Amino acid sequence: MTVNYVLVPGAWHGGWCWSRVAPQLRAAGHEVFTPTLTGVSDRAHTLHPGVGLATHVDDVVRLLDAYDLTDVRLVGHSYAGQVVAGVAQRRPGRLALRVHVDGFVPEDGEAAIDMLPSGVAGHYRESVRDAGFGWLVPPRSLTTLGVTDSADVEWLTPRLTPHPWAAYTEPVRTGTAAAAVPARYVDCTDWLAVFAPHAERARGLGWDVRTLATGHEAMVTAPEGLAELLLAD
Repeated sequence: MTVNYVLVPGAWHGGWCWSRVAPQLRAAGHEVFTPTLTGVSDRAHTLHPGVGLATHVDDVVRLLDAYDLTDVRLVGHSYAGQVVAGVAQRRPGRLALRVHVDGFVPEDGEAAIDMLPSGVAGHYRESVRDAGFGWLVPPRSLTTLGVTDSADVEWLTPRLTPHPWAAYTEPVRTGTAAAAVPARYVDCTDWLAVFAPHAERARGLGWDVRTLATGHEAMVTAPEGLAELLLAD
């Protein structure tokens, strides 16, 4: 059966970051959509201080509606776990599965910045204040995220752009409708494990939790393994 995959990038990235994963899903006979969220990467020209989490949820909701997509496996990396949770609340009937790849698993009303470890959150706030003009989150070090291959660093670095700070401070709107959508979590284990508490939260919720021995940028550093987990029943 053909499945519609919608792959949502995390902070600083565009839809292009899935270019090593999407061909494998298409080769298996599926449709794949890789939107770039408002204000980021190849859509950086649409950035303004009003862009936040609600904007990004709208981006994906409008895509689902415009293409009349059903039986969707909605995949969100890192920050986009917030987006997936919001979309699942608004369009649960269009989704067959929500997949959070090494990212946030929020409850209603939680903001991304408040779910990060205190040290990481402090670094974000400092970088927003000092280099982000008070409203942007500059890209984090790729080596910190587990990207060690120089070719991968060279590919990623010029494509990453600052992320709107409001997306991290705006609380997610999610709830019982989203909770009814089947869910999977991909826990990337070979880095600082910033999102390990979210893997544990997913386990506590009874989600299907899979592990992948790679860094945070799994779609770049382990595309074959990630595609396999996205295709799995």
